[in-house]
Amino acid sequence: MNNQPIQHILVGHDFQDDAEVALDYAIGLAQRLGARITVLHAYEIPSMGGPEALVLATDWIKQIGVVAGEHLEEIVARVHGVGVPVAPELRQGTPWREIDAFAKERRADLIVVGTHGRQGLPRALLGSVAEKVVRTAPCPVLVVRSPKQAG
Repeated sequence: MNNQPIQHILVGHDFQDDAEVALDYAIGLAQRLGARITVLHAYEIPSMGGPEALVLATDWIKQIGVVAGEHLEEIVARVHGVGVPVAPELRQGTPWREIDAFAKERRADLIVVGTHGRQGLPRALLGSVAEKVVRTAPCPVLVVRSPKQAG
């Protein structure tokens, strides 16, 4: 059993309410443990067909990154002054893979993610980032369900 203290908490954030609940939970933990937090958002570029799409793709891809970065900075600004260091991390790629890679690279001690609580066909079609992170993470994962999902 690993008895090392939790010093670095990684929070996967998809700009949804469930991720905000997970971030707030992680902040409470970090305050008690004296840990720091990294809020990571990973975005995927939708596939587009046809050679004419390649001309527009470069500017479009840049704009997606700019908007995602702005949203991430707003989230970090919202939690500024909570008594723990909170840093943003923006990555392009499959969210669960980027969370896993970051946790390995930066040696996160704990990953905190929210869950939408989808079941059945919606979960099968969309997949579950939280489930994939739980299965592949190099460290413990805490999955936080929002109060409205828990009931």
